[in-house]
Amino acid sequence: MSQSRDDDEPPKKKKKKPLSAKQTYNTVADTVTGANVRWKDNLFQAIGMVFFVLAGGVIGVLVTSEWIVGILLGVLAGLVLGFLVTGGILMIYRTVQHARGEHD
Repeated sequence: MSQSRDDDEPPKKKKKKPLSAKQTYNTVADTVTGANVRWKDNLFQAIGMVFFVLAGGVIGVLVTSEWIVGILLGVLAGLVLGFLVTGGILMIYRTVQHARGEHD
């Protein structure tokens, strides 16, 4: 029995839609360099930073005898820790999103 020509050809892959200009910018900004212009990401980071700054200030006041030094050091520590934690969370989230092929 002879097979038809269609049976010999490998199955065709689905064609992916090309990325829009916004998706391309977001992909480059997430993976290489650039400013993140996603509103939700920036809102998350702003809320996280406010939380860490306030928590740092309160903890700084509680653990030092001079409240002004404590609040300044606590706020500084909160800024650094908030930047690292919220940035790390966004980095992991965006990595997972790109691995899934979701480039919003």
